[in-house]
Amino acid sequence: MATPISSPELDISRQLPTTMRAVVYRGINDMRIETVPVPEVGSGEILVQVATCGICGTDLKKVHYGSHSAPRIFGHEMSGTVVACGQGVTKFELGERVVVHHHVPCYECYYCRKGTPAQCPLYKKTGVTAGFEASGGGFAEYIRVMDFVVNNGGVVRIPDGVPFEQAAFVEPVNTVLKGVKMLNLRPDDTVLVIGQGPIGLMHAVLCQRTGAKVLTSDLYPERHAIAARFGLKHPIHAGQENVVERVFAESEGRGADAVILAVGGKALIKTAMDACRPGGKVMLFAQTQHEEATFDPGVVCMDEKTLMGSYSSSFDILDEVTDLVFNGYRNGFDLTQLISHRFQTEDAVAAIDIASHPKADSMKIMIEPVLGAGAR
Repeated sequence: MATPISSPELDISRQLPTTMRAVVYRGINDMRIETVPVPEVGSGEILVQVATCGICGTDLKKVHYGSHSAPRIFGHEMSGTVVACGQGVTKFELGERVVVHHHVPCYECYYCRKGTPAQCPLYKKTGVTAGFEASGGGFAEYIRVMDFVVNNGGVVRIPDGVPFEQAAFVEPVNTVLKGVKMLNLRPDDTVLVIGQGPIGLMHAVLCQRTGAKVLTSDLYPERHAIAARFGLKHPIHAGQENVVERVFAESEGRGADAVILAVGGKALIKTAMDACRPGGKVMLFAQTQHEEATFDPGVVCMDEKTLMGSYSSSFDILDEVTDLVFNGYRNGFDLTQLISHRFQTEDAVAAIDIASHPKADSMKIMIEPVLGAGAR
């Protein structure tokens, strides 16, 4: 039965349930649909009713490799509606549609001053939860957004006419644009993007916007067909042709000026390094698990190839990202085209399984407490 939350710190004009359904991580490969309490918000915090949340590769690694203790509720590519405000909240009102970031920088520490905000101690502290230890919480019906996230720009209003699903891409697009900017691409560059899942495809599109020639490599022709709808014209069918040879043929025998590895694991690091020209750059973007990898140090030293990484988002480019995502919805950057599956929370375990075993017909997979809410 719906009842109002009685905390005196809340400014609520609607009734809220006391419990909700959520996808709870109970251990490695152990995800369960459970009933949990709706989070109560304190001073300076807001409660957001989740409309949609994308499943990220980072979420899957946490589920499968046990890098985080249990129990937790994951999910961080989320958007929804403000339904409660704690005492002192003046930036947001009930009923506003918002995107929520689970990390924000402090803007003041050594790492923020040095331009590496993802290493900021505050940034590393997750500030959004659906219960248990804060872990994003987007795989639930409601999320509590902590005061430091609200105050440091981690909540962004969604303009009218932009659906929740498009808005949910703000966080992943930020991570991608941050990496692209680090490459300092020029119009006469050739770029290879390995992997054309949602993240790889977004990398390719944003690289192409610099004027560079972009080659896209993937095993699935179906993904190349989606990439073509975004204007990408140089597919490499990795299951049928030699990727490195094709890159050299497309770059006057030099190799790519930049290679982005948008596929997890270490198996393709050698391919990326081999496809890169002397003096070029290889960016590891999906290698978020600590493990040992082998590469030829001579190509880094004598061939002057730069091996680099990019992780998470940058709030310095947030305005550029929101403009790109919100205005791009009707202007050639409709990211809802990347969504292949939508699941209700009750079916989220199946959603995670599909996302964990990508096939030709699977791209971005969304979890929506109310199926269809993401399209609003």
